[in-house]
Amino acid sequence: MRLRLPAERPKEPPTGYKIARLALSQDGARAGFTGVSLGAALPYGVLDEAHCVYGRRHAAPHRRCDCGFHCVHGRAAAEAFLCTGEHRGAALLEVTVLGAYIRFEQGFRYARQRVRAVTVRPCGCGAGASVLADAGWGRPGWRVVEGVCGACVGRRAALRLAEFARLAGEGLTVTAAVPEAVPGVRSPAMGVPELVAEAALLQARLDVFQGELARLAGEGAG
Repeated sequence: MRLRLPAERPKEPPTGYKIARLALSQDGARAGFTGVSLGAALPYGVLDEAHCVYGRRHAAPHRRCDCGFHCVHGRAAAEAFLCTGEHRGAALLEVTVLGAYIRFEQGFRYARQRVRAVTVRPCGCGAGASVLADAGWGRPGWRVVEGVCGACVGRRAALRLAEFARLAGEGLTVTAAVPEAVPGVRSPAMGVPELVAEAALLQARLDVFQGELARLAGEGAG
């Protein structure tokens, strides 16, 4: 006789946390997500249903398969995955677990989900993200985007966080994480060479800004 765990029937759907890459459809009309491990090749929407990544016909999640959406119970546990180098450009998702699910010690594997909130990590320079810019890679039909600040976006295609939320729909909220100092780590003091290099960088950005203003003024006059 094989023992089975008791079935759960919660009054409210469970809440979980996960990380994912943000993505835009090729035509720019839809916003979605792509996973960072199993199922990364299958982008999903804010409200979506899981499918077996191995192409089997059973419904997800199956007890003898790894298919289904995955999440962890706690926010801190999901944020820990963002410390690894390959996941630095990912975002933190707060999700509602829907449909059938299998509970594990660390999280859930489940059939359907609704992404309620997205927290975009700071720009690579350390400043808070103000836009989502093309990350330079993607999946067939989807372009991955990542959070960057206004100074680092350059000439890359970009959109505001609120625009991504609008394209995603279903009442999704997208916010930028507040940059935090790493405990026990101090920023090194800048000497004369570093200050000179920083001033040169600021001057170069100012030149580009003035050039764009001149171009726009010329187009307006025309």
